[in-house]
Amino acid sequence: MKHDEIFEGNAARGSDFEFNAEVAEVFDDMLYRSVPFYREQQYCIAEIARKFWIPGTNIYDLGCSTAATLLLLGKELGDSAQMTGYDNSQPMLDRASQNLEKADIGNRIKLKLLDFNKDLADAELENASVVILCWTLQFVRPLFRDRLIKWIYKGLVNGGAMVVTEKILTNDSNMNRFFIEFYYDFKRRNGYSEQEISKKREALENILVPFRVEENIELFRRNGFEIVETFFQWYNFSGFLCVKNSS
Repeated sequence: MKHDEIFEGNAARGSDFEFNAEVAEVFDDMLYRSVPFYREQQYCIAEIARKFWIPGTNIYDLGCSTAATLLLLGKELGDSAQMTGYDNSQPMLDRASQNLEKADIGNRIKLKLLDFNKDLADAELENASVVILCWTLQFVRPLFRDRLIKWIYKGLVNGGAMVVTEKILTNDSNMNRFFIEFYYDFKRRNGYSEQEISKKREALENILVPFRVEENIELFRRNGFEIVETFFQWYNFSGFLCVKNSS
């Protein structure tokens, strides 16, 4: 796992954050050092997938990045689980393909390029019992989030589940500042410098748009999900379990 040094150095970055080849090369390290309780959240997702997956149905990972979640589910669910990973970054998909080939499960997991901000009419999401969005929705423009969630709901079987992990905002501006500072403390403990934290924050400012917990719940409910619960929260990070009611 290559060490994340994307934002080291004094040179200013002239663009917003991109999931390019440079990021794809260090993304696994970036996740472990930037997402609180990342490993535990992955185990939560695997447990939920085991509970809701129905043999003969499909699993989709939207924003699959380097295929870490798909690899875990491949081990947990066995050879009969049919999975598809979508991502809007070809370098991420290239890295994912390499990781799947190393694990010798590349032949039963499909990887496809898809921009979640564009028309989804021709994209396949059907007969699904589990759909996963790990830190993906926050990068979708707010204008297009309803369309995405409605597309997922339509493609799920009755009793199917959507699992979403996201950065969130609080209802109080002071508390929001506290939580963000606690998060930066977490990154400092994991070896990121003040400069790296500051430069990444600036790079993400225009492309990562978090919602409040209540806004996310309302988004999921108005697009069909009858059951919406939080299964994880750490300051300004949260996980949501949304179920298409079997009734």
